[in-house]
Amino acid sequence: MRLRLGRPDIAAYRDRFDVPPARDGLAVTFLGVSSLLIDDGSSAILTDGYFSRPTMARVGLGRIAPDPTRISAVLDRAGITALDAVIPVHTHFDHALDSAVVAERTGAALVGGPSAAQIGHGHPLPPERIVVAEPGSTLRLGGYDVTFVASHHCPPDRFPGTITAPVRTPVRASAFRCGDAWSIIVRHSTSGRSALVQGSAGYVSGALAGQSAEIAYLGVGQLGVQSDEYIETYWQETIRAVGARRAVLIHWDDFFRPLTEPLRALPFAGDDLDRTMTVLARLADRDGVTLSFPNAFAREHPWS
Repeated sequence: MRLRLGRPDIAAYRDRFDVPPARDGLAVTFLGVSSLLIDDGSSAILTDGYFSRPTMARVGLGRIAPDPTRISAVLDRAGITALDAVIPVHTHFDHALDSAVVAERTGAALVGGPSAAQIGHGHPLPPERIVVAEPGSTLRLGGYDVTFVASHHCPPDRFPGTITAPVRTPVRASAFRCGDAWSIIVRHSTSGRSALVQGSAGYVSGALAGQSAEIAYLGVGQLGVQSDEYIETYWQETIRAVGARRAVLIHWDDFFRPLTEPLRALPFAGDDLDRTMTVLARLADRDGVTLSFPNAFAREHPWS
């Protein structure tokens, strides 16, 4: 099969960047890859918080570490001063590289599995600021009840396994092994609004049975290189399982590009967003689900 050059044109989907803006109160702000700020004006949590975004050459050939300047720039631009929790959806570098630094700067707890805890220990964060979640547990984090459901990473997982010792950067990207991959159900304690955050395009069959969420932030990284059957099953095990009426797509952007530049899709060499959209658009139309992209750095209200 001939390798396709270039990358999908994200402008082809401009009509799907249609998540309504949040006028006040509860909002979700997309900050690239699977980083989502969920904020109601008095309490805020953040998934991942990956803002350094080192180059592909650095990731492939060198050692990586959090970039304090880039982290500060994103926190300032997004207006993030305090957080109740930072929650890595799993512990690959493109999710968890900056998590402990962001937690430290914002007074947040770092919440995740044992591998996330090792990133916290290596920073180091104080032990009382590191919370290990158990699969199936629901934690009250500020103004949100957050349920952690065990999931899988989308195949192939280039750095599988768990992190068993504190991670002290700079390190090779391979030090950030996947650890626990989560499906995260977030329920706002005041409004009752609910969301599924599926940070990776993997699933555990039946894991979300009995869970519900009005909307879903659906990771699609590497989904375009899977079979149609895989994509359809992924949709069934996430969107249909929780009964979401809107699916907002995340983890489609080129995470080697800094957030000071406009977001663009991953190249065809690593993924095929066009193929993903062909299949997901058909499934969304069939099931009456709104299929959307989020606007970066925009406070949005996906429940509208």
